[in-house]
Amino acid sequence: MKARIAGTGMYVPPKVVSNFDLEKIMDTTDEWIRQRSGIETRHHVEGQGTADLAYEATLKALADAKCEAKDLDLIILATLSADHMFPGSSALLQAKLGLETTPSMDLRAQCSGFLYSLNVAKAFIESGVYKRILVVGSETHSPVLDFTTRGRDVAVLFGDGAGAVVVEAADDKSSSSVGNIIIHSQGQFADRLWIERPGTQGGTWLTETHLAEGKQYPYMEGRYVFKHAIERLQEVVKEILEKENLKLDDIDHFLFHQANIRINEKVAELMKIPLEKCPSNIQKYGNCSAASIPMLLDETVRSGRVKRGDKLLLAAFGAGFTWAAGVVQF
Repeated sequence: MKARIAGTGMYVPPKVVSNFDLEKIMDTTDEWIRQRSGIETRHHVEGQGTADLAYEATLKALADAKCEAKDLDLIILATLSADHMFPGSSALLQAKLGLETTPSMDLRAQCSGFLYSLNVAKAFIESGVYKRILVVGSETHSPVLDFTTRGRDVAVLFGDGAGAVVVEAADDKSSSSVGNIIIHSQGQFADRLWIERPGTQGGTWLTETHLAEGKQYPYMEGRYVFKHAIERLQEVVKEILEKENLKLDDIDHFLFHQANIRINEKVAELMKIPLEKCPSNIQKYGNCSAASIPMLLDETVRSGRVKRGDKLLLAAFGAGFTWAAGVVQF
């Protein structure tokens, strides 16, 4: 039994925020943002949450897979920006889909969350436990960003959006399949990219001191994360190619997590991957964390750039640190 991606979908909220819009509220410039990240615009929610975005992306993925919500055996939602501390956004999504007792769960692996979730779906399907699983990456970053000069290094990078895939069982003769997926984490670097508060560490949740120090906003050691991302992405790409007994030339498209175009360009340069094999949409959407890879997959499929039968390599690096890579015969 194999697992295959039967359908894809994505959604971003209507509001577009340009670099020029950010110039008006913080000390930054369009040139500065584009030179360092490649980002020109991003989308921000207005009155929507993570489950709302996930719902819209899910409807498109279900339609593409030619199935209905009632056909799903399991929902896995990857996010670092849940609607509530609990319950998980997957439960809210399940209710929005009109389902009664279909199991659902959130998975928190930050920017690597989609690949972690796809790996879980693949294992459930190949073991025969489930036949059809919805995997969603959905993020609403904008409500928790610091849109002042203090927070500009992070605030300019992130956008809101969702991407979804329907993963279903296929027989061993199927030309479409989810191949091996390799996942890693290294928690010793957790505080290099995180939102420290609110949280239970140290026996406190959120104090006036935390608020005054901006602990409720994302913090990133940019250069450190940049360096590690380039190193780990190269390593995991090589690792998955070896696992699959493939060469770089065997891959039709490299779908890298859309965190920073400079990271992906450097990885491609060092590994001698032609840039034309590395589609990108970070220019329009910014970093959508767990949603970025399924969003990119959906866009490249719907544009005709990725076709059935193409061999894809998906790779991500994010907070935790976490990183992952997988091969998909689309």
